[in-house]
Amino acid sequence: MPLDQVNVDEWDETTPGPREKEMSFFDHIDELRGHIIRSVFVLFIVFIGVFLMKDFVFSSLLFGPVRADFITFRLLCGFSESTCFDPPSVTTFIVTGMSEAFITHMSISFWISLAIVFPYFIWEAWRFISPGLLAKERSAAGNVVAVSGILFFIGVLFGYYVVAPLAIVFLSNYGLPMTQGFYKISDYIDLLVMMTIPLGIVFELPVVIFFLTKMGIITPTFLREYRRYAVVILMIIAAIVTPSPDAASMLLVFSPLYGLYEISILVSAKEYRKLKAKGLTFD
Repeated sequence: MPLDQVNVDEWDETTPGPREKEMSFFDHIDELRGHIIRSVFVLFIVFIGVFLMKDFVFSSLLFGPVRADFITFRLLCGFSESTCFDPPSVTTFIVTGMSEAFITHMSISFWISLAIVFPYFIWEAWRFISPGLLAKERSAAGNVVAVSGILFFIGVLFGYYVVAPLAIVFLSNYGLPMTQGFYKISDYIDLLVMMTIPLGIVFELPVVIFFLTKMGIITPTFLREYRRYAVVILMIIAAIVTPSPDAASMLLVFSPLYGLYEISILVSAKEYRKLKAKGLTFD
């Protein structure tokens, strides 16, 4: 019987005996294959939809961070004169091969689709493991799945609206003597992807800390003791991606990263107290 067809709601922590019919290794592999196929199918459907929205994807979404009227630049100028940057010097992008335009369209459609579908991948993974959990564990895991999806989208949006525009301003205005910039569309997409998708994963830090604490690898005491080192690392990251060395710009990038670390400490502390109450800690 497939895992997701077991009526696990009839069981709880006090129910004696096995919670489900024993499945063989190949049954688990077959069940996993079903989840993977569904995930790939959803990704394919979303990919087709994004691919057909070429005008919106390129005109409004992809090239938004290189326009002077982009919302980030307008808000920064309204916030402080020191954070009012010159607009990016990019006006056009070039393609260097006959097939590059089509491949670029395929590439950006894939990455946008992946960002949209990523929370669904997490949900499918939860569906695969949830039948093997107790009722309370399933409830907690369901909350983690929802939080993971929200954090991922927040990270991607932070990268798109904050990190990517700042990086584009810096890189496009950085010149060398006797040179003129010509920018390939594929290089621009690579930069935009690097500034968004990885940040969505970085924003999963509280979820990662939750599981590391649950496994006894990380404790809130450890996170508090090494907070000063984390601050230094986060400040270095903020300095790298900030085009201007002033404190206001660095603070704009540093603040949410540091906030994630503090949230991770609170998540770890809460889970650690639960484990300690059950006698599952080793201190």
